[in-house]
Amino acid sequence: MAAHKRQADRPTVLVANDDGIFSPGIKALGLAMATFADVVVSAPDVEQSAVGHGITIRRPLRFKHTAAAGFGEVPAHRVDGTPADCVVLGVHLTGLPDLVVSGINLGPNLGDDLTHSGTVAAAIEGMTLGVPAIAFSQQATPGGEYDFGRSAEYAARLAQQVLARGLPPRTLLNVNFPHGVPRGVRVTRVGEHRWEDAIVTRADPEGREYHWVAGTSRAADAHDEDTDYGAVQAGFISVTPVRIDLTARDLLAEVAGYVPGLN
Repeated sequence: MAAHKRQADRPTVLVANDDGIFSPGIKALGLAMATFADVVVSAPDVEQSAVGHGITIRRPLRFKHTAAAGFGEVPAHRVDGTPADCVVLGVHLTGLPDLVVSGINLGPNLGDDLTHSGTVAAAIEGMTLGVPAIAFSQQATPGGEYDFGRSAEYAARLAQQVLARGLPPRTLLNVNFPHGVPRGVRVTRVGEHRWEDAIVTRADPEGREYHWVAGTSRAADAHDEDTDYGAVQAGFISVTPVRIDLTARDLLAEVAGYVPGLN
C-alpha cells in the first residue's frame, strides 16, 4: 500500500485509540490535529478497551480505508486488531509520522490503569517506534456525557509544543481531562489509583456458570493534587510524563549478590 501523500510544510500526526474508529473522542482529536498537521487515522474497527499492549501475531490483520467515520479529507483506516496493531500498521503502511496521539478516551486512564489501557498502549507503541507520543483521556460527567471541544483544543496546543520541543527517549505524556471547564493544568505523577477486583459468578439459562470481572475504584492518594487521579478529581487537566523503563536499577547490585551461580 502506498504511503499517504504528505504536505512538506506541515508535521505529520498518526491518530489512534482503543474505543474504535467511530468513537466521538477520536473524531474530535483527529480533526483538532488536522488544523495544523497532516493527519492519518488508524483505529480499531470495534472497541478494544483494556486490552493493554497486545500485538496480533497469529492471524492476519485488515487495514481498510473508511469514509464513514466523519473525518472528511483526513484518511481514516479501521483495523481488526488492537490499538498497538493500529499504530504498527499505521506507521509502516502510511509512513513514519512526527507524532503519535491516542484518544480521546471515553473515561480517564489514571494510576495503575495505565498498565492495561489500550489508549496508553497505542502511545507506548509509537514511543517504542521512536516517535514522540501522547495519550489523551476524558472523565465523563456524573450523567455519563462527554464534551470533547475544550479537550481537543487543548490537545492540539500541547501536541504542537511536543512537536516543537520533542520528548526524551522512552518517554510519553499521559493526559487526562476532567469533565466540565478545567480549573487549570497540573503536571503530575502517576498516582496509586487501582481497581480492587471482584468476581461476580452467575448461571446461564442452562445452569452453567459464567463469571464477570468487576471491581471497585480505590485511590490511596485521592486528595493529593500532585497525582494524576487527585488532579483530575479536583477539576484540573493532568499531564503526566511517563517513562517506560522496567529495570529496577537500584536493585541490580543487591540481586547480583544473592542469585546462585551454576555450580
